Amino acid sequence: MHVVQEQDGRLYALPTREARFFSGLAMRIIQHLAKKDSYPKEMAQALKVHEQKVYYHVRKLEKKGIVQVVRREEHGGALAKVYALAAPSFSMVCRELAPAAKVPKSAHAYLEPFIDDGTFNGTIVVGSPDPHGPEKARSRDASYAIDFGVFLGTFLASARASVRLDTEVSKEDLSGNLILIGGPVINRITNLVNPKMPVRFDDRKNIHSLVSGKKYTSDDAGLVVKMKNPYNENAWVLVIAGKRYSGTRSAILAFLDKFDELSTGNRHRNKIHAKVVDGIDTNYDGVVDDVRILE
Repeated sequence: MHVVQEQDGRLYALPTREARFFSGLAMRIIQHLAKKDSYPKEMAQALKVHEQKVYYHVRKLEKKGIVQVVRREEHGGALAKVYALAAPSFSMVCRELAPAAKVPKSAHAYLEPFIDDGTFNGTIVVGSPDPHGPEKARSRDASYAIDFGVFLGTFLASARASVRLDTEVSKEDLSGNLILIGGPVINRITNLVNPKMPVRFDDRKNIHSLVSGKKYTSDDAGLVVKMKNPYNENAWVLVIAGKRYSGTRSAILAFLDKFDELSTGNRHRNKIHAKVVDGIDTNYDGVVDDVRILE
């Protein structure tokens, strides 16, 4: 498990371990070790508690895999165990796990090309945050790659995934399985495959469905298209994009909230996996927080 955060267009991650609730002193020991490696007597002095209390909690934390011995040092004529945190980050579990909703078989089949024996098999491509392309556009979609990566992680045994900026993708990369996040203005790879998509962006960057013949002009409209890779018939492409930033958000929300419906075919032609979605601002704060599938 990792804690992932987007900063300045880059993804940063910390290895993370699960932690249950601890007593006040145990949490103080963890906080102390977050600042420096230490041995029990030193911890007791710093925390102003009896040394035996520190020993008691350190042993429990060691059994739970929260702290570990990193070395031994001589202090007062004896060797003292020096402890450190076993991971730089921990997630706090506040209650027992509950059974998750059963994922339909169609959902697993939908993602199957991108998952090989529990491991991600492909590359997630997002637009560069630097000005690029004919319109010198800057992408703000990196955070959506995080959201989609968290969603994808629920199907994976390994949390590792390859994420690249569109400006970093080579010709060789184009022949693999690709998940493209963002529209053709800010993601040049989306722009390359757009003419082959059954639901695509037209010259005005509105969404045009060749399946239904309809056009969608809302800034909150997005599309999700899964199709064969036009550069390699043995690979697949999944495009998650909107006319604008909010439209891409709508398409990501469709994965998070309506994946069972999203993983089926288009309403007009069930064998084509191409959906059009529309974002909804339910609390009128200017941010899309719900989504409906239009076709």
